[in-house]
Amino acid sequence: MPPPKDVVKIAIQMVGAVPQLIELQQTKPLASVLKDVCDAWSLPNAERYALQYADGRQTYITESNRRDIKNGSILRLTTSPDQEAEQLYIGIQSKNVDVKTDSLKKLASLSHDVTFAQEFISRNGLKQIYSIVEEGNDTGEMLAHTLKAFTELMEHDFVSWENLSTVFIKKIVSYVNMNAVDASIQQLSLSILENMVPTSRLLFEVVKKEVTLDRLLTHLQVTNAQLQLKAMALLIALLLSATDTERQEMMDYLREKNIRQFIHKNIIHSPEPLGDEMAHYLYVLQSVSLNLCEHRMKMSMDPYSQEQRDLLQSLRQAAFELESEAPAGTFSTERRRSLCAKEFRKLGFLNNSNPAEDLRRVPPGLLALDNMVYFSRNTPNAYSRFILENSSREDKHECPFARSSIQLTLILCEILHIGEPCSETAQAFYPMFFGQDHFFEELFCICIQLVNKTWKEMRATQEDFDKVMQVVREQITRTLSLKPTSLELFKTRVNTLNYSEILKLRQTERLHQEETLAVPVLELREKLKPELLELIRQQRLLHLCEGTLFRKISSRRRQDKLWYCRLSPNHKVLHYGDVEEGVQSPPIESLTEKIPVADMKMLLVGKECPHTKEKSSGKQNKDVLELAFSIVHDVEEYCLNFIAPTRYEFCLWTDGLNVLLGKEMTSERTQTDLDVLLSMELKLRLLDLENVSIPDNPPPIPKPPSNLNFCYDFSHAEQ
Repeated sequence: MPPPKDVVKIAIQMVGAVPQLIELQQTKPLASVLKDVCDAWSLPNAERYALQYADGRQTYITESNRRDIKNGSILRLTTSPDQEAEQLYIGIQSKNVDVKTDSLKKLASLSHDVTFAQEFISRNGLKQIYSIVEEGNDTGEMLAHTLKAFTELMEHDFVSWENLSTVFIKKIVSYVNMNAVDASIQQLSLSILENMVPTSRLLFEVVKKEVTLDRLLTHLQVTNAQLQLKAMALLIALLLSATDTERQEMMDYLREKNIRQFIHKNIIHSPEPLGDEMAHYLYVLQSVSLNLCEHRMKMSMDPYSQEQRDLLQSLRQAAFELESEAPAGTFSTERRRSLCAKEFRKLGFLNNSNPAEDLRRVPPGLLALDNMVYFSRNTPNAYSRFILENSSREDKHECPFARSSIQLTLILCEILHIGEPCSETAQAFYPMFFGQDHFFEELFCICIQLVNKTWKEMRATQEDFDKVMQVVREQITRTLSLKPTSLELFKTRVNTLNYSEILKLRQTERLHQEETLAVPVLELREKLKPELLELIRQQRLLHLCEGTLFRKISSRRRQDKLWYCRLSPNHKVLHYGDVEEGVQSPPIESLTEKIPVADMKMLLVGKECPHTKEKSSGKQNKDVLELAFSIVHDVEEYCLNFIAPTRYEFCLWTDGLNVLLGKEMTSERTQTDLDVLLSMELKLRLLDLENVSIPDNPPPIPKPPSNLNFCYDFSHAEQ
């Protein structure tokens, strides 16, 4: 008979004593449980003791988290959090350097526990940490432990970052700006400043003033990957917290200082592999930089703006310079207006008498005009060739430059997600972005020439405009998916992917997606499904056995929160636990937490998950919602919450957990995998029937013959 839900069987250890095996009554007050445990070991003053997990993060057991204790958990009897906090509070004030250092080291290791942190902060412990930082001149091990403890204590949000003194902040800043200081101290200092920046406008201004962009660029050039990461994290925090004007100024300065060159050389092409955190920061930097175009993208042309009209006229003058050289008095006003309208029509404007009307469409707004002007000024030969080549074609076959440029700018904005907020989890940056100044404009220059090339290959007319732009979008997206490392490589690959190649790819994909619809083939397909679904189930469980590294995403920062989860080889238990950065596949024995599969009740996804409901008061992030899932176990109050690193991992884990729960696999990946496997299996089975038409109905069975004399009689032995 299974034990009651309010009773868990656990072991309790103590140094120098025989462990106790007890049945913990969850309804019994924790103070009474502690008294019973202390009495068994003849220990007086039970109120001075507490229980904590023996493995993992060694969290203290309290009335609020005791329900998380599972059957088979190993706890340890130790000094209570208030006693420990009192001892360390005294220890960090000791005049003895060794005692003070040891106390700070232990404080740094215990501060992650919320119960201990509350006790230590209630004794005004943070004030002592402020004093050590503000008054001390030490930059060694003692300071590193102090900063680590401060970071962990502030993580619990008991104290506002705005309470920090100016002296303390400047001291932290000085560690970032020093040259002769330990790298670990600089990393912790950068991390503290990064957490400080988003909390208030005042702190943002202080950090922005004290830590110069030049100093952050210096840190980005070092070989220490962790120092690079923390410097990049602070830079991103400053950019995200800045106003639009400040962000523009900061990005302009960084462009002057060739930040892309630093990143391209020291980070992207570093011997060290690029971690998930750095990939995310590079994505955010790319997104912030591209979003500077949003203002122009959302601004329609003002026909009364002289500056904008001059830009528009410069396009006409650059294309028809020779024709515009005639003296002003040669033509009447009416003739000049007629000539301008004709030239704007040759440029591909729909409204040639008033081309500004074409640019009133938002998006892409004035961004399209900026791109056209950049193309005409920076690649004048290509611009003239485009215009003159199309001017000599028949009217219906000419590729309209202006109309194509406006639509292409819109396509690029959509592909590059310009104007969209940064994702909290995305890592999809383009390496070539960091190898080129004026990336968006240069990309446009390549792609507008691609439009003309594809137009000719398709022998398009004006009626085919949308079809041509659809092909161009496909050419660009397919090439970008290959992650070319430079614009030159992008140009080579996108021009290789001509219209005939696109047609071949579409045909191949169509053949993969569309199976023969003959009734016998459909019947065979249905017959194969159960076998292939079982194969997918086994693959999902195998993936769960290999395990996955997950991140804990807090409201303020993403880093330093890693945990690993994997299924036991016998598919009976889920093992999980916290791991350090850089650990790829920890052994199952090192994962101290576990959930028996038999105790799993249901799987929640998306908005149903408790960890997404907790954040509902703030701005919901669509990416996080799409990657969130939770396992409900024991009773509904207990959940193990996940944020999958990718959509692929989300699909595999939710499928695998549904298999363990005896339910159907529901992810889109299941259908994709099933389609691929069915396609392969059907092709193999129908290989001998190639070029043979399969009828919808089986042929009729012929009547039996009138006699069977033609059959060989095996009963007669050969003579």
